[in-house]
Parts: sequence; C-alpha cells; structure tokens
Amino acid sequence: MKNLNSFILNNTVKILDFVYSDRHLQRFWVLEVIARSPYFAFLSVLHFKESLGLKNDITMFLMKEHFYQAINETEHLKEMEKRGGDKFWIDRFLARHLVLVYYWIMVFYYFCSPRNAYDVNIKIEEHAFNTYTKYLKDHPEDQKIKEIAQDELNHVEELNEALAMITQS
Repeated sequence: MKNLNSFILNNTVKILDFVYSDRHLQRFWVLEVIARSPYFAFLSVLHFKESLGLKNDITMFLMKEHFYQAINETEHLKEMEKRGGDKFWIDRFLARHLVLVYYWIMVFYYFCSPRNAYDVNIKIEEHAFNTYTKYLKDHPEDQKIKEIAQDELNHVEELNEALAMITQS
C-alpha cells in the first residue's frame, strides 16, 4: 500500500509542479487548501469512533493534536490569501475540487488503516517542506515562508509520533 501511496502522490505532485511551475504563491495556496483536509478527516473519524465508544487512551491526544495541526494549516492558508495566492478562479476551482476528493480518501484511509493515512500525510508534509525550501533558495529573506516551512517539518515529526503511538497500541 505504501508503494501505491507513493506512486499516486508522486504523480499528483508532478502534475501540480507542472501547472504551478512559475506560480509559487498560487501553488502554496493550493497546497495549503489541500493540507488541511487530512486533519479534518482524522478528526471526523476519531470523533465518529469515539461517538460509537471505540476509543482508547490516545484518542483524545490525537484529536487535540490534529485540531491544532488543522488550525496551523489554516493560518498558512490565510497567509497565502494575503499574498494573493487565491486571486485566480482556476486555482480556486482546482483546489476546491481536489480537496473534496482528498478529504474523502483520507476519511476512508484513516477509518480503515490509520497507518496508511499517516504515511500519505507524512509524505505530503515532506513535499510541502521541500516546496517551501526550494522557494527559499531564491527568496531567503522571506521570514514567513521560513516559519511555514518549519511548521511543515514539525507536522512531519508530530505525524511520526502519532504513527508510533497507534503502532504500539
């Protein structure tokens, strides 16, 4: 399954990289719209399982963690909107349709196999970090993008910790 995750993700990244090759702010905005959806999906599934009484000691921890990650990604999205990343209708159209598909995929993944859901999201956060890092090579003065890149790296660490928690339980 991890190979399939990588295959799909790598091809999606290639398409987005092609479409947004010279449009950094729009690419960042689309990535941030999409970046929030796994956390919403994780929260939805955790809440659903908790409502059914299918909870354990780490459920509340993961709900809090994913809630704060979603808020952090929303802050990134707001920054990209301030920079005009959402000014073209085609970008809004693409992002809003991709996010619907991605949300439901992540709901299904997290419900059936949280390990695979975390694997995909870790890869996406790593891609986001790498995308921001590439941008920073040409724009080293952009302090806010440095902070956002660090946040993406922090999310990778947090997701790896969540993965370790569910693997041990």
